[in-house]
Amino acid sequence: MEGILAITGASGVIYGIKLLENIGGNVHLIISESAKKIISDETNYEIDTLSKYAYKVYKNNEMEAAIASGSYLFDYMIICPATISTISKITTGIQDNLITRAAAVSLKEKRKLIIVPRETPLTSINLRSLATLSEEGAIILPAMPAFYHNPKNIDDIINFVVGRILDQVNVKNNLFKRWGT
Repeated sequence: MEGILAITGASGVIYGIKLLENIGGNVHLIISESAKKIISDETNYEIDTLSKYAYKVYKNNEMEAAIASGSYLFDYMIICPATISTISKITTGIQDNLITRAAAVSLKEKRKLIIVPRETPLTSINLRSLATLSEEGAIILPAMPAFYHNPKNIDDIINFVVGRILDQVNVKNNLFKRWGT
């Protein structure tokens, strides 16, 4: 499978990083400029080391990239974490960077688009934007951990959310204990 992973500048960039480390396959990676700062602030990861997990890495201003075209075939796009700004732009059709353009391509070509918002609380405006994207076919998968698997540490909490995202793109994983097992 071939997909796109976009990491935007919301708190919780660790979800996107752990997803990148576990997703496998041909993953095109876009890290927004804001996300680069958040990665530096919230984690010990170096931006350059993340590229080893990706098939190809793009700058968010590379509007000429193949993944910006509907004729380029890919199976899915994941935005994790997704800022409310990015969500709002996609909802209103603004395609001013590679992340929002690739998301628009995903929607218009009816490809799987998974959006992982990491914001709380949400306003009615935010909720309407997410509802609109869901009506267009996007999967809204908030970074909401569960606790039925008795997490022992922060990694267990992160792995639950990452595992649920991987489930959406049919990547087998054992990152968390599933209900009933």
